[in-house]
Amino acid sequence: MSLRCLMALAAAAAIWLSLLPGLASAHASLQEASPAAGTRVEAAPSEVKLVFNERIEEAVGALQVLDGKSASVTSGKAVLSSDHRSLTLPLPKLGEGVYTVSYRIISEDGHPVGGSYVFVVGNPPAAKDASAFDLHAQLGHAGHEAEGALTTSALLLYAVRFLYYAALMFAAGAAIWFFLYRPLAGLAEPLRSRLERLPGQGLMLAGLLYVFMESTQLMEGQAGSEWIKLFTRTSVGITWLSLLVLAAAGLMVPARLAKTRALWALLLLAQEAWSGHAAALEPKAVNLALDYIHLAGAALWAGGLMLLLALWAGDRKEAGRFAASFTRAAWISIAVLTLSGIAMTLLWLTDLSYLFITPWGIMLLVKTGLVVLVAVTGAFIRRRMKRSGFPSGAMLKADGILMSLILVVVGAFTYLSPLPANEPVAWHQMGSALHVSIRIAPNVPGDNEFTTRVWMFNKLGAPKSVKLRLISEDKPDMGPIEVPVEPFKDDEISSFDGYTKFAYKVKGPYLPFAGKWTAEVRVLDSNDDEHVERTSFRNY
Repeated sequence: MSLRCLMALAAAAAIWLSLLPGLASAHASLQEASPAAGTRVEAAPSEVKLVFNERIEEAVGALQVLDGKSASVTSGKAVLSSDHRSLTLPLPKLGEGVYTVSYRIISEDGHPVGGSYVFVVGNPPAAKDASAFDLHAQLGHAGHEAEGALTTSALLLYAVRFLYYAALMFAAGAAIWFFLYRPLAGLAEPLRSRLERLPGQGLMLAGLLYVFMESTQLMEGQAGSEWIKLFTRTSVGITWLSLLVLAAAGLMVPARLAKTRALWALLLLAQEAWSGHAAALEPKAVNLALDYIHLAGAALWAGGLMLLLALWAGDRKEAGRFAASFTRAAWISIAVLTLSGIAMTLLWLTDLSYLFITPWGIMLLVKTGLVVLVAVTGAFIRRRMKRSGFPSGAMLKADGILMSLILVVVGAFTYLSPLPANEPVAWHQMGSALHVSIRIAPNVPGDNEFTTRVWMFNKLGAPKSVKLRLISEDKPDMGPIEVPVEPFKDDEISSFDGYTKFAYKVKGPYLPFAGKWTAEVRVLDSNDDEHVERTSFRNY
């Protein structure tokens, strides 16, 4: 065949290929999205629609929308348009929050295309992490957090917390039991007077010591004006004042008014619920109700056990009578404590693995083990009661020891965050052609500030493009999220000989949910060579 014929065939083939749809152009890419990437909409969208610049395959691909817990908001399937250029996914009614759109499609030339982006509905609350439980932050004392070392002062503080919780349970529990078990009012003197007066007096003294120690530790190094702010303008200070007022009021209520004293005990427990973790988490009403039920169950059991131990030491016959009522109520209390505790744990923790990586979780597991031992001990006490009408002194002491250990744990873990602490991402990588740094702060689900710095080798000049992408390690089928960093004037002093710095920044909700992530920087230099650097991080 002559050269002229070969050239003619080649030209004809080129013309024929150019007429085939989808083969002469580039791979399919996202051309338009609704809602658009990075937008905030006031009204929840009824659908997500993605438009591509080329036809896409019908049978292969996926489009999903994830909520702030990385769960899909719908099980429905996306609908492909008749021209094979757009995908539409109907959505249920969405609440306020940060949502992730993730897509994977195949263009008609056989190439896979995927990606993800975020949009925001309404004005969702900031994500909760360990900082939500920082009392210093409530007062604006950034940088004054308590040290983690177990010092003498820390041990003293834990001891005071134990005394306070023991006094609280005894005072509230005794008041409730004097109302529920009327024969207590007929105890012989001086035992009756002691059991009526000592719990309230103990709470008053323990409360004063507790507030003094807590406020002194919290306000260390602060000006006198800050003390006024503490007790007049912060929820923690106001709850401390209300505790002391309620403790003093309890001393003024006559012992014969058993119903009034029981109502006082319920108010006391409500005050304690308001000052705990439940008040810092949403849904607040549900959390507060569960915490209150939990405290009431604890007071009924712990306060009743303290009364039983006191009666055992002072009047064995009355102790036997009271034990019959107490052991029945104790089982109800343990059941209430267990169910309310499980419910609060499920509400507070977005991931149950946090139980094994936080001090709070480990303490909760220890407390759970102690409660199991309490249930076993209670079963032996109840069995002994059925046989002889009297509880075993050894078993009562064992129950008392377990109760004390539980209160020690409560005194510690009540002041720990149930959520792990998030640390800002600060990463730097050195190289010959360029250096790269990434900073993500505060590194929480939702809004963050993303800063990328690139130091280019002088001979390479300015980069043609710098892209920052976030890749979910927990959801490998989810496409990367493009973080639209923009150049900014960087006043930070950070230079390297022979290199020129270029800085990029953006603020937005580009970390939509907690988990393990990879941050990827892609730099295209003046020679059209692409440099890719990656680092892994985690948030909670």
